[in-house]
Amino acid sequence: MLFDARERLPRPDLTSLLRLRFLTTTDFPPFNFADQTGRLAGFHVELARAICAELRIEAKCQIQALPYTELEAALDSGQGDAVLAGVAVTEELRDRFLFSRPYMLLPARFARNKEAVLGGQNADALFGRPVGVVSGTAHEAMLKAFFPDIQPVGFADRDAMLADLKAKKIDAVFTDSLRLSFWTAGEASGGCCALFGEAYVSERFLGEGLTIMVRQDDSTLVAAFDSALAALSRNGQLQEIYLSYFPYDLFR
Repeated sequence: MLFDARERLPRPDLTSLLRLRFLTTTDFPPFNFADQTGRLAGFHVELARAICAELRIEAKCQIQALPYTELEAALDSGQGDAVLAGVAVTEELRDRFLFSRPYMLLPARFARNKEAVLGGQNADALFGRPVGVVSGTAHEAMLKAFFPDIQPVGFADRDAMLADLKAKKIDAVFTDSLRLSFWTAGEASGGCCALFGEAYVSERFLGEGLTIMVRQDDSTLVAAFDSALAALSRNGQLQEIYLSYFPYDLFR
């Protein structure tokens, strides 16, 4: 849970708000994409609409799609009021923009080959076993820091790593839970593999999670977004929206 169920965040008065323009992209399914009719769809689009409904400002809300590389400049120049597109928070961006509390964390997780004989249902069962990880990534650093007893096997890229897992050349892999959930549930895995153990979060290695970015002078919007996100989390809508676009709960 990103928000305490007992938490009631103050909600600012938005009656003077003329409009709220969300900026997102169309090329990052299932977060943002154009459906078969050309209509903007995806997790971020539905979340933006839910936020507007929770804040009771649906008539003032607009959602516009731009290339990802143009989002920052568009927000900075006033072409939109908030970026909802999975922007990673960095120190450089924090110097220029404000951010809501996270609406999604992207944990790391193991996936195992189903035919690997393991003596348990958690990471302890992988101690001393070959576990694939993409070299030079935050996941590699996290694996070594969290699980020094696991034998890391470095790969140049994710596809090569998953191919070796499918071929039983390694017992498991460690990477981001979101992409693993799609791969294990999809045709590419051929049913070879499954998520294993729990999900692991670390702000040090994986960052703060996905947030909404606004201009420095829009602290009122940040407070409104935090309040709306807390309410959506509390009433279950945030989870419902997530599960309508993703195959598994990231933490189960």
